[in-house]
Amino acid sequence: MEKIDVKLIAFDLDDTLLNDDRQIPEGNVAALRECAEKGIYIVLCSGRAEDAILPFVRQLEIAGKEAGKFIIAINGCSIFDMHKRQQIFCRKVEPEILLRTNEIAESWGLKTEVYTPDTIYYAEATKWTKLDVELCGLKGQSVENYKEFLKTGFTKMLVPGEPEELQKLQKILREEFGERAVIFTSKPYFLEILPPNCGKGEAVEWLSNQLGFGLENTMGFGDSMNDESLIRMAGYGVAMTNGLPEIKKIARFVTDLDNNHSGVGDFLRKHVL
Repeated sequence: MEKIDVKLIAFDLDDTLLNDDRQIPEGNVAALRECAEKGIYIVLCSGRAEDAILPFVRQLEIAGKEAGKFIIAINGCSIFDMHKRQQIFCRKVEPEILLRTNEIAESWGLKTEVYTPDTIYYAEATKWTKLDVELCGLKGQSVENYKEFLKTGFTKMLVPGEPEELQKLQKILREEFGERAVIFTSKPYFLEILPPNCGKGEAVEWLSNQLGFGLENTMGFGDSMNDESLIRMAGYGVAMTNGLPEIKKIARFVTDLDNNHSGVGDFLRKHVL
């Protein structure tokens, strides 16, 4: 097969670029570095906040290159330019939606969380907030007047809990907010509430336009529902073989190997490098 010519490649982290130990396999590291050497923009594109993405950027050792200067955080709500050390794109959930989601969640006995680039905030710590802090590698902090705190607006709210319960809550929130928010489960035990028209795919579209080329020159790798817009909108959407059936169905390609066997790097060597 003829090699695919792309100018930007966006990579989801968990269960895509990372293995089950939450590390980037060496096969992926080597392939991404080679792509960067060719001048292809390498963009880590995660539901995590900025500071939780940086350790993986450091492992790749490409941040000093033009091709490694951007990261996309909070599922596309934030784009950060590491050379300028500033956020260049930001979208937030309406405060009214944050407050109402928190109200509904509390009526179910659930707690919510919101994010800044380096901290997860919540009304009180639970086993779920501790899990999220551990997974993200961010600081966790309780807020005394949490409801008042929510009025400032945030890029993302998360409701952690038992998967069966979150599926029911997801249906209720979607019916209530309609197109005013994007609501999905990123992991079975994490329900996310995001601004409308602001996913990973939309962020890649904005960035590629800023860089002077369109979506047709982009590629995106993902495995789960928070990667849906990336896989659907990128010029070349690539689903992991370990990904959800719904994601594989809309992808242009599916990797031969899974996230534990450098599936991303294997695909890049076969089709890009």
